[in-house]
Amino acid sequence: MSRTRLAPARLGPRDVLHVGSAGLRTRPLRVVLSALGIAIGIATMIAVVGISSSSKAQLLRQLDQLGTNLLVASPGQGLFGEKVKLPKESIGMVSRVPGVEQVGATGDLVQSVRRSEKIPEGETGGLTVKAATEGLLDVVRGAVGSGTWLNEANGRYPSTVLGHVAAQRLGITAPGQQVHIGGRYFTVIGILDPLPLAPEIERAALVGWEGAGALLGFDGHPTQIYERSTDQTVGAVRALIPRTVDPQNPHNVQVTDPSSALQAKAATEGAFTDLLLGLGGVALLVGGVGVANTMIISVLERRHEIGLRRSLGATRGQIRLQFVTESLLLSGLGGLAGVALGAAATYAFAASGGLPWVVPLWAVTGGFAATLLIGTVAGLYPAVRASRLSPTLALHAG
Repeated sequence: MSRTRLAPARLGPRDVLHVGSAGLRTRPLRVVLSALGIAIGIATMIAVVGISSSSKAQLLRQLDQLGTNLLVASPGQGLFGEKVKLPKESIGMVSRVPGVEQVGATGDLVQSVRRSEKIPEGETGGLTVKAATEGLLDVVRGAVGSGTWLNEANGRYPSTVLGHVAAQRLGITAPGQQVHIGGRYFTVIGILDPLPLAPEIERAALVGWEGAGALLGFDGHPTQIYERSTDQTVGAVRALIPRTVDPQNPHNVQVTDPSSALQAKAATEGAFTDLLLGLGGVALLVGGVGVANTMIISVLERRHEIGLRRSLGATRGQIRLQFVTESLLLSGLGGLAGVALGAAATYAFAASGGLPWVVPLWAVTGGFAATLLIGTVAGLYPAVRASRLSPTLALHAG
C-alpha cells in the first residue's frame, strides 16, 4: 500500500501580504517607533540631495541668464611690480576685436562716497567711486531697480547711480537723495539690482564718464573693460585682448572670466553633500537595526502563533516569507514617510530662498530601494529564527 505524500499549501501574494501585515496591525505604536528611524534616515538623504540640487539649479539658471561669454580686462603688474594703466583708447581697441559684440568700462576714482560731509573720508564702508560708460549696464546684463541709468545728458552733471550694496550701506532707499563725493553732493538718479557677475559694481557709486573727468579729475584710463562676445569666440577673444590693448607688453593686461566663479560654485555644490549623505546613511543603518530588533522581539512574542501555524502545516519557508514580508512592509512604510518628509523639507528650503524645487528621481528611487534592501537584511535573521522554532516547544512556551 503506497502512501500519498501531502503537499504543503501554497500562499498567494494576497495571503503573504495578509499574514505579513498581521504583526503590524496588532502593534501600531511599535510600528511607528520602528519606522521612525528609517524615515529619519531617508528624509535626511532626500533633503540633502534635494537642497543641493535646488541650489545648483538656481546657479545654473543664473548662468543661463547672465551668460558665460563675459570677459573683463584689467591692468596687471609690470615686470618690476609697478602699477600699469590701460590706454585711454583701449575701449575702442577691444570693441574692434573679431567676435566682440558689446563693450563697457569703468575707471577707478580716488574719491570716496559718503552719506554726508560730516562723515570722515577714511570711513568708506568698503565702497568705491567709479566712472562708467553708457554701455556698461547692457554688457553686464544688469538692471536698474529704481530710477534711471547714466546717459549722455545726465552723465555730465553731478549725478550718480549706486550699486545694490552701496545703496544699502549708505542708507539710500530711492532716487532723488544725495551722497557726498569729492567735496560736493551728487544726486542719486538710480539704484541697481544685484549683479552676481560684477560684485565690484555692486559696491560702487557710478558717475558718468564725462562727468567724472570734469567734476572729479578722472584721467580717462579705464580700470576694467567688460566685453561680450559670441559663445563660439570666447576663447579666441580672450587670447586676443591682451595683444590688442598693449601689443608690446601683453602681460600687462589681465583677462578674467567672472562667470567662472559661479561655474565653480555649481560644480562644487555637492562638496558637502557626500558627508551629509553619509550621516543620512548612518541614520538609515540605525533605523535598520531598530527594525531588526523589533522583528526579533516580535518573533519571541509570537512563538505561540508560529507554533500553531507550523502544526497546521505551514512550512519553514512560509514562516520565513511571513517575517521577511513583515520587515519589508515596516521598512517600506518608513521609507515612504521619509521620502515625503525629505521632499517637504526641500520644498520649504526652496520656497524660503526663492529657489526652484528640485528632488532628483534617482534620489527618491534609490532611497526607497535602500529601505527595502535594509528591510530584507534586517528581517532575514528573525525570519530564519522563527522558521527554526519547534512547533511543540513553541506551543508549550505559548
